[in-house]
Amino acid sequence: MEASERGRSARKREAILDAATQAFMTKGYSGTSMDDIAKQAAVSKQTVYKHFADKEKLFAEIVLATTDRVDAMVDLVAGIPADAGTLEEDLTRLARQLLTALTQPEVLQLRRLIIANADAFPGLGAAWYEQGFERVLATLADTFRYLADQGLLRVTDAHLAANHFAGLLLWIPVNKAMFHGSPQHSQNDLDTYATAGARAFLAAYRR
Repeated sequence: MEASERGRSARKREAILDAATQAFMTKGYSGTSMDDIAKQAAVSKQTVYKHFADKEKLFAEIVLATTDRVDAMVDLVAGIPADAGTLEEDLTRLARQLLTALTQPEVLQLRRLIIANADAFPGLGAAWYEQGFERVLATLADTFRYLADQGLLRVTDAHLAANHFAGLLLWIPVNKAMFHGSPQHSQNDLDTYATAGARAFLAAYRR
């Protein structure tokens, strides 16, 4: 295959992925057909099938591709300095950044889409969680373990502590979004949740 042909093929594949993402987010998995995707991508249905054997494989690729975005959050979580004087400030800043990233409308849409199809594709949902959010929790646990070693936190179960921290931040905005069907928070709300969550966490875990 010549370079120009490979380039055209890559652009068509990207167009199909973009179109499928929009269609799945808007209509859901069951409400989206390969015809819909082909039309939105401005390609033939045969071209869609040339790149993706079926709708399930296309859906799986879109879902798992989003776990790459977690890398930035993992780096963020791993970078908390071990400074007693700025611990609350550092955790509050981390809380705000995590909340902002995890409550973006497209992230919440994807979460809702995966949950809605968890019965049909349990392996896909589990893979998305393990390669995505679970990596953040694991890094957060390592960070809390390190802060405990430095004498700043009192932690006996670092993974549980990571879940407590995340839960304090995400419970209100994520549950509201899941039940209402769209984000219900402002940036000021997120700042309030982040500040209160970090303080509650430190009240329980600070040495």
